[in-house]
Amino acid sequence: MAVLSDADIVRARAAGELVLEPFVEAHLTPNGYDVSVEEVAIPSKDLRVREGVARIPPMTRFAVSTRETVTLGRRIAAQIWLRTTWARRGVLASFGMIDAGFSGTLTFGALNASDAVLELPLGERFAQIVFLRLESDASATYGKRSGTWQNQRGVTLDRP
Repeated sequence: MAVLSDADIVRARAAGELVLEPFVEAHLTPNGYDVSVEEVAIPSKDLRVREGVARIPPMTRFAVSTRETVTLGRRIAAQIWLRTTWARRGVLASFGMIDAGFSGTLTFGALNASDAVLELPLGERFAQIVFLRLESDASATYGKRSGTWQNQRGVTLDRP
């Protein structure tokens, strides 16, 4: 596996191996792409924020959905990383892999582990996707293997 550089990401998009919509060139990093916040859910308050600024109380779990739809080809997988800006503000999050063949927006679970209210503006960059080129095509893509979250839109907390 090899990590895609910014130039590799641009080439993969041009070849149709990778789709990021909407694509903002300023969100490219040397070895990834920063995704932004479209929606924030605070399950304990039964609250969804879709505009303005989400205010997350201290020690509260929340979920974020990306503005971007991500579609990966048979030979590209990805890892998700919290931007250090948010880690420095007390956000804890656990991310995983995006499987080859996935398509949809992304939902991230996180915790405001600080002792202050966290202000999270919608549209703000929240996480970085690092794309990985597989050594060979996946024999069965995400949609064929499980596909549980395939084509999801917005914060998705429960299995469809």
